[in-house]
Amino acid sequence: MSELQQNILYSAICIVVGYLCGCISTGYLVGRMKHVDIQKEGSGNLGATNALRTTGISGGLITLAGDILKALLPVLLVKYYFLKNLPGTETGWFSTEFFVLLIGLATILGHNFPFWMHFKGGKGIASTGGILLAFHLPMAGVLLAIFLVIAAITRYVSLASLITVTCVPIAIGICYPGKWALVIIGAAYTLLAFLRHRANIVRLLQGTENKLGQKKENSMEENR
Repeated sequence: MSELQQNILYSAICIVVGYLCGCISTGYLVGRMKHVDIQKEGSGNLGATNALRTTGISGGLITLAGDILKALLPVLLVKYYFLKNLPGTETGWFSTEFFVLLIGLATILGHNFPFWMHFKGGKGIASTGGILLAFHLPMAGVLLAIFLVIAAITRYVSLASLITVTCVPIAIGICYPGKWALVIIGAAYTLLAFLRHRANIVRLLQGTENKLGQKKENSMEENR
């Protein structure tokens, strides 16, 4: 097997394994344990925010932890065990960092579009956080600070999420200069987040987006 064929095989494995890990819909499973179908309650979204809204603090925290861990663990295994210390090309293709971001991206795809839930999942922000924690801890810390500051000032979690995820490819470019393959995958994270926040963007532009602590209105329209 040539080096190129080997790298293609590694990429395919990362995509399949990552997607299947992402399909572990923590919010739905927590809801079922609490006799709640969160797809039919609140916003209908499978993420931690709707789990918190529909199953309580414990359900929300468990969902948050599960969404982070299902992304964090496969990334750690790739980074420190299965594909560690791969140099890749000068621009980052097929390096360990490339495969880390690739399996993470596939995990978000599984979280956002789980096949067994008719491709209706969450928005991937918590899972993105878990991936970045394993990928580059200082960078994740800076991005978390950006999220918290924007959320505190505006009280819009969606706006904070979108601005923070927009900074992901920029931060990768700063931390890995010249590694354009990594920046491209980072931009895919941003694109996925914007696709899943389309309804939030419309409400932000219309001034009808709910703020932190504000009572939800027309919640079943959210995230559709």
